[in-house]
Amino acid sequence: MSNPTAPLITIDGPSGSGKGTVARQVAIQLGWHLLDSGALYRLVGLAAYNARVDFTNHSALEKIAAGLDARFGVDPAGHEQIWLAGEEVSASIRTETAGDRASQVAVVPGVRSALLDRQHRFAEPPGLVADGRDMGTIVFPLAPLKIFLTATAEERALRRYKQLKDKGLGVSLAALSQEVADRDLRDSSRAVAPLKPAADAVIVDSTSMTIDAVVQRVLSLWADRKRSI
Repeated sequence: MSNPTAPLITIDGPSGSGKGTVARQVAIQLGWHLLDSGALYRLVGLAAYNARVDFTNHSALEKIAAGLDARFGVDPAGHEQIWLAGEEVSASIRTETAGDRASQVAVVPGVRSALLDRQHRFAEPPGLVADGRDMGTIVFPLAPLKIFLTATAEERALRRYKQLKDKGLGVSLAALSQEVADRDLRDSSRAVAPLKPAADAVIVDSTSMTIDAVVQRVLSLWADRKRSI
């Protein structure tokens, strides 16, 4: 279970809302640990694909999640490094295909259950910033500060389009917009841990905000929250 002495901030939200970037910056500024829960589901999806497992075979997906051989770290420059079964997959799990696979495995209750304890173990002093889709509702429901970061579907698709173009990848904005819509529907309508704000979450709409502005908003909310706990 999570360490009750470790301060917690959860940042949930749909794909493309900027929660990963914001969570990383907040963790850096506070000097806390970071849990990128989406990376775990992306790793399960990649491991299943590598093992040629049918994504409708839920028992096989559960076994992969339970035995996931994953390791997280940073290189000397401070960039994230993620290994799956000894192979560095930092870049390959950030593709749109990897994100789609993650969304598919995330609907499997046994997968979510298998990853729950692993996520709890990230909650260690001096504190944890956890980003995902059910951090505040399921994984860390007692977190003192819960953020639900959102943006319009059009803006989220445009952000992803710009990211991929900057990497020199040929992408279609129309196709990305459809993928965002499909993923939103799948994530919000799944039976287990659907994407939704926690009842006590602070909703932050990042549509017209810069990353720095969102980070400062979260840090300000945490400063206020600390005074009341």
